[in-house]
Amino acid sequence: MSAADAALPADPAPGAAPAERRAPRPRATLRDVAALAGVSVPTASKALNNRVHVSAATRSRVLAAAEQLGFSPNVLARGLLDGRTGTVGLLTSDLVGRFSLPILMGAEDAFGAGRTSVFLCDARGDTIRERHHLAALLARQVDGLIVVGSRTDPRPSLGRDLPIPVVYVYAESDDPAHDLSLVCDNVGAGALAVEHLLAMGRRRIAHIGGDPTYLATTDRARGIAEALAAAGLEPAAEPMYGDWSEPWGVAAARALLAQGREIDAILCGSDQVARGVLDGLRESGCAVPDDIAVMGFDNWEVMIAGSRPRLTSVDMNLEALGRMAAERLFAAIDGSLASGVERFPCRVVPGQTTSPAA
Repeated sequence: MSAADAALPADPAPGAAPAERRAPRPRATLRDVAALAGVSVPTASKALNNRVHVSAATRSRVLAAAEQLGFSPNVLARGLLDGRTGTVGLLTSDLVGRFSLPILMGAEDAFGAGRTSVFLCDARGDTIRERHHLAALLARQVDGLIVVGSRTDPRPSLGRDLPIPVVYVYAESDDPAHDLSLVCDNVGAGALAVEHLLAMGRRRIAHIGGDPTYLATTDRARGIAEALAAAGLEPAAEPMYGDWSEPWGVAAARALLAQGREIDAILCGSDQVARGVLDGLRESGCAVPDDIAVMGFDNWEVMIAGSRPRLTSVDMNLEALGRMAAERLFAAIDGSLASGVERFPCRVVPGQTTSPAA
């Protein structure tokens, strides 16, 4: 062996660690974070999971300690500490629906802020499939559940024997004495729409609704009738009901104009119906909004963006409703249980179809 060869370090024995390799740094634990932040382990857990009853200063101190230690929450360990898994279930009956998706987006935004994982299940309106998904979520030991309906009519409760809290959204539970439901105030929305038209100087208001078998239809009609009565006005024509479609809106507009009544505004049951009404009025030579103002419901951007003029509509604040549902569920998981039905206000999104009357 040459001198040069002798100067080279010997190869490590098989299975031996290289001399320069360092022992791995122990993984920081929740207890380490709590100790560094000067708080208890439960308080550190609540701060890291954005729970209530933790001051902003304490949460900031805990987050800074976690960052300094490079702490990454271990879901299993966290579950052992506080009996939770850091997961929730979102159970819907209409995953591709117009109303459920914004609610789910709002809820998931809130869950994400709290570092909570979400299991999303679509029952497709099938009771058997819904029970299957419920069993699967319970088997995964989710901490809570949000149930999103596909229409506003009351839906069957999942029962009083569930081991986790449940919040119902958009469609209320038929057991309000036990369950908590968050829904849109459709009666108030109908009144809000009339108030907007009245503020635009409209006084001869007609109503073209959607499917009368939907509670949303009858609730909005009730709000419209009550608001007109409160203003000392009669409907400009008998309310008309059909399906949730543009063809129905076209046909209803033609039938309404054929009655020869004086009308300066038409309040429609949905944006789809309103799009059809706009087409029907245009075919008849009526200018919108100069001759007749038109207003829709739902503030569905797909419908709004394609309408000419741009449609004024009532927005149900569905993403905010979803966020509120997540917050209510967090509170229930923390022990603040509630029941009953909470109704949340809608808002008018002005477009170009309801300008002040000439």
